[in-house]
Amino acid sequence: MGRNDLAKNSEKKVIAMTMGDPCGIGPEITVKTLADKNIHSKCRPVLIGDADILEQAAEKMGIKHFMGKYADYIYHVPCNGKITTKTAGKVCDFAGKAAYDCIKVSHQLCSQGKADSVATAPINKEALKAAGVPYIGHTEIYAAFTNTKDPLTMFETRGLRVFFLTRHLSLSGAISAITADKIKDYTIRCTEALDKIGAPKGTLAVAGLNPHSGEHGLFGNEEVEIIAPAVEEMKGLGYGVEGPISADSVFYQAYMGKYRAVLSLYHDQGHIATKTLDFERTIALTHSMPYLRTSVDHGTAFDIAWTGKASNVSMVEAVLLAAKYSYKK
Repeated sequence: MGRNDLAKNSEKKVIAMTMGDPCGIGPEITVKTLADKNIHSKCRPVLIGDADILEQAAEKMGIKHFMGKYADYIYHVPCNGKITTKTAGKVCDFAGKAAYDCIKVSHQLCSQGKADSVATAPINKEALKAAGVPYIGHTEIYAAFTNTKDPLTMFETRGLRVFFLTRHLSLSGAISAITADKIKDYTIRCTEALDKIGAPKGTLAVAGLNPHSGEHGLFGNEEVEIIAPAVEEMKGLGYGVEGPISADSVFYQAYMGKYRAVLSLYHDQGHIATKTLDFERTIALTHSMPYLRTSVDHGTAFDIAWTGKASNVSMVEAVLLAAKYSYKK
């Protein structure tokens, strides 16, 4: 099979894996993941990126004869730049363009039925901007490609699943954005997403906002006035949802199996819980699109890029979850 001749000739799920920003750790962690035998036993990975850069990364990671072994698993997307001592670990416009091109190809493969899901390596927002890419990150790019108005983000680590009612807002902005209508909408969307990936049946827990969920209005009225009424209304419609449940215990309870997932109310509330449990294996899943996208939940790590020190644990986990939860059955 040639580099650009991708055909599904196996019952295994085909997972498109993007190289990420070539000046960061993306090439290193993706080649190491492609060389992982466990990955090939679970799915058919296809690494999208510049073949020369990937071979250079393989040498840095100590993987011998990389292209000789894995050429058939590479979808070559040329990069108009080289990795040198001057560009490695730096923000470069050519790197932002290459990262964007790989994302675009992954979308094309999934849309054409040549891949089932996509797992993405980290990109750099400054590099995207330098390249003139009109989007700030992965989620926005895939949303535009797939015409998805509001992609739904879920984190998973060691069976703990967490959704986010709000994300990149100030804490005061996030509190202002918590409304009954939004909680009701997310109860529906989270339930549908969990059902779509075949998550075990159970109850969605809505985390409390204030300490001890406000102690019935003693310190904070959001639980009494907004969250609890919205949850009760959805329960009345037949949805398996409970809350508000104090955030200092709900994540542990979900990890122990009491709840199928937690709806976190703001960014750090859910991030702290998942990353403390297992930082490297916290994976982001983007729902509500025609295909599933998973991603490592770390950045380009410019400080260690192209040193051979990067861990691929998160990338392996992202690929495995992309195969496990693929919408294409």
